[in-house]
Amino acid sequence: MLQEATQDAETHRTGTSERGSFCFAHCSCGWRGPARRSRERARTDADLHARTT
Repeated sequence: MLQEATQDAETHRTGTSERGSFCFAHCSCGWRGPARRSRERARTDADLHARTT
């Protein structure tokens, strides 16, 4: 599921997906975060990505 991350929603819409016991952050711009065991940490990765780009 994608969620609005910044005011520039057309460019950076972030979300998370799970594969096994790992959670990944991803963005509509093509960015993917590292595998995390913590969903909260994956969400934080996505938030940091959206704020720094």
